[in-house]
Amino acid sequence: MKNILLTGATGFVGRRLLTRLLSDGCKVTAAVRSDAILLPAEVRTVVVQDMACDTDWSAALAGQDAVLHCAARVHMLHDPAQDLLAAFRAVNRDGTLQLARQAAEAGVRRFVFISSIGVNGAQTFATPFSADGPVAPHSPYAQSKHEAELGLRALAATTGLEVVIVRPPLVYGPDAPGNFGTLLRWLQRGLPLPLGAIDNRRSYVALDNLVDLLLTCMTHPAAANQTFLVSDGEDLSTTELLRRLGLALHRPARLWPVPAAWLGWGAALLRRPQQVRQLCASLQVDIGKTQQLLGWRPVVSVDEGLECAVKGFV
Repeated sequence: MKNILLTGATGFVGRRLLTRLLSDGCKVTAAVRSDAILLPAEVRTVVVQDMACDTDWSAALAGQDAVLHCAARVHMLHDPAQDLLAAFRAVNRDGTLQLARQAAEAGVRRFVFISSIGVNGAQTFATPFSADGPVAPHSPYAQSKHEAELGLRALAATTGLEVVIVRPPLVYGPDAPGNFGTLLRWLQRGLPLPLGAIDNRRSYVALDNLVDLLLTCMTHPAAANQTFLVSDGEDLSTTELLRRLGLALHRPARLWPVPAAWLGWGAALLRRPQQVRQLCASLQVDIGKTQQLLGWRPVVSVDEGLECAVKGFV
């Protein structure tokens, strides 16, 4: 597939995808919000200001073989929306399905959708999440992604569009947003952290591993109409992640062995239970289906991914 429509081309994942697509010789059309956005000269840009239920994608979809859909409404620290679920649905569900319907009408062959591991749930206990296992969306964002998945599967069943859904856990890499970027800044500053006794297990995915899987899903025959989970293939405790990040930064992590139960009590007092759960709870994913069906393996190790992620901090 050589003609690709990429949404979210200026985002954290989209930027790396764009680089890979161009290096692979693809002809890329990027949907952007403004014609002032500068992308490489070989990229065709189409201005699509809003991703909504009535957006006209016809100019962007003409002649495309596949769509890589990275654009989404994401979590914001101080979200101004009064009804969060409605706001997430408007973009992540309704906007996605509008794009997919028009892609099917335009004769696009494959639609790759970045969903979220949050569709499976907030944490795991004895059993890792699996691609075809039960779902339990735990937030308005995850609910909107789940509803988009359901709509995409229904569309695939009634049209010739091949849909591929990928649910990543936390993605890390250079300039990573969210919790990973915050942890890096804390370590760089040498701040002591009360995270030296967290005995959990969490799956993460390096940006290069996620991008490689997305490109595999764009072309692999067996990926059609499947859902995949992705990770680096090595799960870490929060304590181990911080220690290995410290090694990559050449700054030993200053970790205090505070019991996780104490952190939970403090979070309850501060009304921050979600933040502490993300640091202390386990969240593991089983990538067996991804490996067996696609023959896919992570292209970088955890340590290689962390080395790449901290380059801008060293």
